[in-house]
Amino acid sequence: MLAVNYTNLRDNMKSYMDKVTDDYETMIVTRKNNKNVVMLSEESYNNLIENIHVMGNKDNYDWLMESKAQLEKGKIATHELTEVDDYE
Repeated sequence: MLAVNYTNLRDNMKSYMDKVTDDYETMIVTRKNNKNVVMLSEESYNNLIENIHVMGNKDNYDWLMESKAQLEKGKIATHELTEVDDYE
């Protein structure tokens, strides 16, 4: 996680935004009176929101944890994929 003050961010905006998007860094922009801001990429933000949605639903969470437990116990199945012709 990066921390940068507002003035430094303003003077080097492109470089910091590139770090956030290209290196998946989360940045804290420090401001007066502790009114800080967090900057993250749109991709990271969307991932965070999706995780909150999935993990916030108890049924989804339970299903994921059960699937994880099955995987860890080796209870898996593999299937051959079948090619389907594209019909017009």
